[in-house]
Amino acid sequence: MEARDIFQNISPIDHRYSVSEAEVYKSLVPWISETALISSCIRAEIALIFAHLKLRGELTPAIRAELEKCTASPEEVYAEEEKTRHNIRALVNVLKTKVPSKIAPLVHLGATSVDILDTSLSWRIAGVTREAVLPLLKKLELLLCSFAEKEADTPQVGRTHGQHAVPITLGFAFAEYVSRLGKSILEIGKRSKELKGKLSGAVGAYNATSMIVKDPQELERIYLAELGLEPSEHSTQLVEPEYLLRLLLEFNTAFGIIANLADDLRNLQRSEIGEVREGFSADQVGSSTMPQKRNPWNSEHVKSLWKAFMPRVNTFFMDQISEHQRDLSNSASQRFISDYIAGFCLAVSRMSKVIEGLGADRERLLANLRGGGIPGGVMAEPAYILLAETGVSDAHEVIRKVTLSAESKNISFAAALAKEPETLKKISGKMAELGLIPARAENSTVEALSFFENPQAYSGLASKKAKTLAEKYKALMGE
Repeated sequence: MEARDIFQNISPIDHRYSVSEAEVYKSLVPWISETALISSCIRAEIALIFAHLKLRGELTPAIRAELEKCTASPEEVYAEEEKTRHNIRALVNVLKTKVPSKIAPLVHLGATSVDILDTSLSWRIAGVTREAVLPLLKKLELLLCSFAEKEADTPQVGRTHGQHAVPITLGFAFAEYVSRLGKSILEIGKRSKELKGKLSGAVGAYNATSMIVKDPQELERIYLAELGLEPSEHSTQLVEPEYLLRLLLEFNTAFGIIANLADDLRNLQRSEIGEVREGFSADQVGSSTMPQKRNPWNSEHVKSLWKAFMPRVNTFFMDQISEHQRDLSNSASQRFISDYIAGFCLAVSRMSKVIEGLGADRERLLANLRGGGIPGGVMAEPAYILLAETGVSDAHEVIRKVTLSAESKNISFAAALAKEPETLKKISGKMAELGLIPARAENSTVEALSFFENPQAYSGLASKKAKTLAEKYKALMGE
């Protein structure tokens, strides 16, 4: 077959990313390349021979060892397909010339093409999930756990609707992704073990194998066991598509979580926010014309990969439908599952590199927390809660007016609260009662104002949650 310079390949996966993400590319090739497709079909055909020989009591270690060496190159199979115009018949014809002549009649015996194709696809997708996808995801998850732990106590302002809300910690913000991605990883592991195969023939009713053996389903079980699979509960010419669909949908769930993280990281790196920053090498350039630029391009790159591959879920859903016992409308579209998995893995790998090099600007984090439209305005919530606890029914409105006063006078929330001595007295009394400040009447308002001037003290269970979730998912990834 023609040798081609990789830069003459059409897909960016096969030139740009095969170079920049060489290790990821290398981990995928044994499972989702065209060579992998053909070799897995050969593996399935050999497994079928083993099943026939086992039932006949003729499978010896020597025969197994000899058959396991049988293979065929993509070039041979493709050349034969030029004649047959049928990919599996071409593979069968080539394989018959590779096995011992007395065994050749058993090649493909009782099978239809999709007994081989769907079964080998399940074997390959289970394999690439186990050997490539899950290791990449677990690496990212563990990096997120470590970052959440490290920054569990680092104050940060929480944000809703793009506005300052109440204080959290940076570790707590990352614990969101630890939890979301962690659950998705566990689900991917579970779904990958549920993929099925088949040996039930052209319409799924075991017509052909019923002519060969007394128990066609036993033959099917032996065949699939050779590949570490179980039979689909019901087959037409196809394995029930939902097994694979559910796994691919969970891939896409994880992909969306990672894209969401990429968006958050990109926004936190805005010049006006500047709370975190991606690693930037000494020779790296951020702009062809603006030498000062340090763009969050890796986070943007992850989001861009998600935009390219997420819509392919529509095709996964469309491949769920096949008329009667089978049509051929999935034969081309299903081949692009490989592209999707590659794109997903590239995004996961890139995000791991982002987290590995991510730095937190703690001074900027604290400044943002204390600043905002109204300096210290994030402390309006505890003021309202404490005031309401004293029995003031319109406490929310009282504190809202304090924030309006702070805004109009261009002073901090604490300074505006100090101008409302009766309100402050009630709040400080409740704080002393709850043990939030020392119970010293002469200093209680001063102590209370100190609390409202230091919003980092009001972060609820943020630190605890960050540490708890990081510890939980580190243990689960180890399992």
